[in-house]
Amino acid sequence: MNVVVTGGAGFIGSTLVDALFADGHTVAVVDDLSRGRREQVAGAADLHLLDVTSDDIGPLLESVQPEVVFHLAAQIDVRRSVSEPILDTSVNVLGTVNVLQSCVSAGVRRVVFASSGGAIYGDTEVMPTPEEHPPAPASHYGAAKLCGEVYGGVYARLYGLEFTSLRYANVYGPRQDPHGEAGVVAIFAERLLRGEVPVINGDGLQTRDYVHVDDVVRANLAAMRGPVGAYNVGTGRETDVVAVHRILAAAAGSDDPARHGPPKAGEQRWSCLSIERARTELGWRPKMDLDSGLAGTLRWFAEQRGAATPS
Repeated sequence: MNVVVTGGAGFIGSTLVDALFADGHTVAVVDDLSRGRREQVAGAADLHLLDVTSDDIGPLLESVQPEVVFHLAAQIDVRRSVSEPILDTSVNVLGTVNVLQSCVSAGVRRVVFASSGGAIYGDTEVMPTPEEHPPAPASHYGAAKLCGEVYGGVYARLYGLEFTSLRYANVYGPRQDPHGEAGVVAIFAERLLRGEVPVINGDGLQTRDYVHVDDVVRANLAAMRGPVGAYNVGTGRETDVVAVHRILAAAAGSDDPARHGPPKAGEQRWSCLSIERARTELGWRPKMDLDSGLAGTLRWFAEQRGAATPS
């Protein structure tokens, strides 16, 4: 099958591209390399250096004629969305509409959209949170992802485009960017390997549902052919940041306590996703437990640094 992955040079996107090739598909990658890395793109993939807001997206899809487009390209930093909402809207709303319109024009059958579970629902008393819970985004990023889902529904109703949104929990794993504000696991791993003390924002008791990138990729593969709809992709378990640091520090052989800094604007207090719909309709469930996933991620970062691999 011909497929296109936007954001295919990034953390999740490049891992998905590898899995698609392993599954026998022909893959074209769209990425402007603002966050993605060329060396992460599988050699057999056609890499097109394009921003998703570009007018060239339409002609590219017309040329490639994909059956499925995985739309992962995004401005992913929640805090940056708060400080630069116009930029966030440009990429995450206008870019998504541009991709959707281009898909309709090119005759694409299905779009699988990388959405956000925690950011769309906001803080909620219903834990784990199911897909039917009313959305209440606490950040511009969450609002933009919700807007992308709404536009996807419009394109499905008007043009028959099959549209599935995967509402990711907090994704972690190999290839995650340790720089900037996104990805607490990657940031902690990198600092621990440098012998530095990680900084926890606030009291560290804020919780997230941490799901391994390999499990997220399997959810994307299931969404290629499964029923369309909105699906949470998480574990159904919440873990606080203090616990994440403790597990990573133990794997790194460090007994230094973390430092605490001030809390960040736009950050949710807790998040945990119900995954029953994905389990029932897509036949998907996560396989990686958190301790093994964090230890494996730390080993990957150590190997990239050329450091001794933690046991």
